[in-house]
Amino acid sequence: MANLKNKVVVITGASEGIGRALAREMAPLGCHLVLCARNQARLQSLVEEITALGGMASSFAMDITDKQSCTDLVTLCEVELGRLDIVIYNAGISMWSRFDQLADMDVMERLIRVNYLAPVQLTILALPALKASKGQLVVVSSLAGLTGVPERSGYCASKHAVTGFFDSLRIELAADQVSVTQIYPDFVLSEIHKRALDAQGNPLGNSPMQQDKLMTAQQCAQLMVPAILSRQRDLLTSTRGKLGKWLKILWPSMLDRIAIKAIEQRK
Repeated sequence: MANLKNKVVVITGASEGIGRALAREMAPLGCHLVLCARNQARLQSLVEEITALGGMASSFAMDITDKQSCTDLVTLCEVELGRLDIVIYNAGISMWSRFDQLADMDVMERLIRVNYLAPVQLTILALPALKASKGQLVVVSSLAGLTGVPERSGYCASKHAVTGFFDSLRIELAADQVSVTQIYPDFVLSEIHKRALDAQGNPLGNSPMQQDKLMTAQQCAQLMVPAILSRQRDLLTSTRGKLGKWLKILWPSMLDRIAIKAIEQRK
């Protein structure tokens, strides 16, 4: 297990959901958390919560798709905090619509910008610091990054891109001793479902999921921490996800049926 004492850990999308829960779980480990999201008020409330418990945290309000903000974030870590050890990519958006019902292709472009191009952009800026610290990239992806899911084609495409990119990067960075950990959560109770884009590109407003059947963000974060500490290659957080990984190879038509059922049961 890695020792995180005094290490600098960036978490994007930290204001709520998995990101917020993960910050709470990592706070007692002695690392300095740099919490990033667009909502400064929510970030500051989390900083105050963590510092009240004896942890170390800073807030950095930003749009993850803005290059200058990403540059400023890396500068903050290197100049003010002296190092950068772990970047956890958690920020993201989703969609709920059949592809043939989309009224605006900008939905697909927004998903790619936020879920794929933004992490790529921050990675190239952070790599010199991560190479110096022999650090770690942690990607909060989704089971949708491993298989297709109906009504979420654009989301799946963006997460498949993330999986391919960071799998490739893992190999490239092995000699630099920079590790890559990819997390594949199943459905998690989070605001991301309410903010998922509909066919017109507008937020749904209400979650299409049956909330009482979802893993909580805290439960997900508790599974993630050991994987991060051990610099684990991949983590699938559910039995269904682990089964699906093998079904895609051995019985792909069955996996398609499971994906359809998973969506239908949660409406």
